[in-house]
Amino acid sequence: MTSAAAAPAPLALAGAHLAYGPRTVWSGLDLTVAPGEFLTVLGPNGSGKTSLLRVVLGLTPLSGGRLTIAGAPARRGSRDVGYIPQQRLVDPSTPVRARDLVRLGLDGDRWGIGGRSRRDRVDELLAAVGAAPYADVPLGMLSGGEQQRVRIAQALASEPALLLCDEPLLSLDLRHQHEVTALIDEMRRTRGTSVVFVTHEINPVLPYTDRVLYLAPAGHAVGTPDEVLTSERLTALYGTPVDVLRTRGRVVIVGGDDEHAHHVEEVEE
Repeated sequence: MTSAAAAPAPLALAGAHLAYGPRTVWSGLDLTVAPGEFLTVLGPNGSGKTSLLRVVLGLTPLSGGRLTIAGAPARRGSRDVGYIPQQRLVDPSTPVRARDLVRLGLDGDRWGIGGRSRRDRVDELLAAVGAAPYADVPLGMLSGGEQQRVRIAQALASEPALLLCDEPLLSLDLRHQHEVTALIDEMRRTRGTSVVFVTHEINPVLPYTDRVLYLAPAGHAVGTPDEVLTSERLTALYGTPVDVLRTRGRVVIVGGDDEHAHHVEEVEE
């Protein structure tokens, strides 16, 4: 057996339960993410997708069950976990440059000024995501897609075993959605980093997804896209009729006519 085969899973949840007071967000969640796996997390607003990321980041404790990151308990600031936040506007007057943001990912938890080796490492990371041409440009002057490339470089700076992506495609046009998703996939294939990708839009990530975790009002499901994204499975998860249509390599999910209808996966036509 090789050392890679013996390595602990980047993410493992066993009987995981999360509640806020009397409200249970999800329970009985068993999930093991393999090295290099691309897991897409789907579900309506309020189903606990962001809460799951907060638990893995060590910001919110589980109410029950067990969680390990690369074999160790989750903790805030773990260098085994990289994090790409949602796309958000940056004030054009912000003086922070692309390379400054990546540098924070490299040694933001350390004091002092690094030498040439750290500057070279920042340059390598920016080049890896295609952001070298605007390394010295203030973040606020970059497009949404360019900013997300820089955030990917920052998230990969610590060479994490696990990369968390919190709806990184929001506010991006279709071209940039595909560019950012393909870049994340390339990074996980070349580096062996596992990806947990939270999104409301399945189609940009469908070609790269190994498995889906679907969080819904009546429970959750884990499996391949073909196993989880079916009318029968989602109808059971929502407790209301849901139709899953497949056309031209795309998935369109249409909810029923009750209160959950508008929460079901929205995908552009």
